Amino acid sequence: MSLSFTFLQKLYFLKTTISFFRKHWTVVLGSGLIAAVGRVIQLGGLGTINTSTNIALEVLIEATRILLFVYVLGLANIKKGLLRIKHVCTHKDKRRQGWKIAVQNTRKEWTAILLNLGGFLLIAWALNYLIDLAAYETCLYLTLKKDGILAASASEWTILLFFKNLSVIPLTLVFEARLLLWLTNKLSDYKIATLVNKINSAYSR
Repeated sequence: MSLSFTFLQKLYFLKTTISFFRKHWTVVLGSGLIAAVGRVIQLGGLGTINTSTNIALEVLIEATRILLFVYVLGLANIKKGLLRIKHVCTHKDKRRQGWKIAVQNTRKEWTAILLNLGGFLLIAWALNYLIDLAAYETCLYLTLKKDGILAASASEWTILLFFKNLSVIPLTLVFEARLLLWLTNKLSDYKIATLVNKINSAYSR
């Protein structure tokens, strides 16, 4: 029992990442949808496009991803996220302090980091596996082409990247941003404390 209790405690970061994704799913999936549609157009899913359109779409996609990362850094607040980035870039002392704290936390909690990273990679693998099934093992791709939703020249990559931009990529951005906040002791929302308290209560009964 003590082993499973310790294991659950170590995975609290991954659980709060998933919780953030669920709580702010409209923003996360909304940004993912913009990137997903952009990738489909870039790959010729709706027909051939010119170079300038392709470049404009790339800028839009990357900007959307950056804004999502900043949104998570600010704990669901873009302005707060931008201020944090500004402070790191303009305050040398704070940058050094943040780096020092991150190194200390990495040394102290390296087992928790590895467990949470392993859990995240497992989830990402499962999502990618399901996406591959949808693209290669179902009639979705052929049906979309038959119904004229996808261009006749579109490849399976339009399906793959569409779903990846809706799931794996935004989840990765959320995970990375929250990991950075956690390492620098900036993850100040109450989710972690609440989750740990629930685990403690469950095992104290």
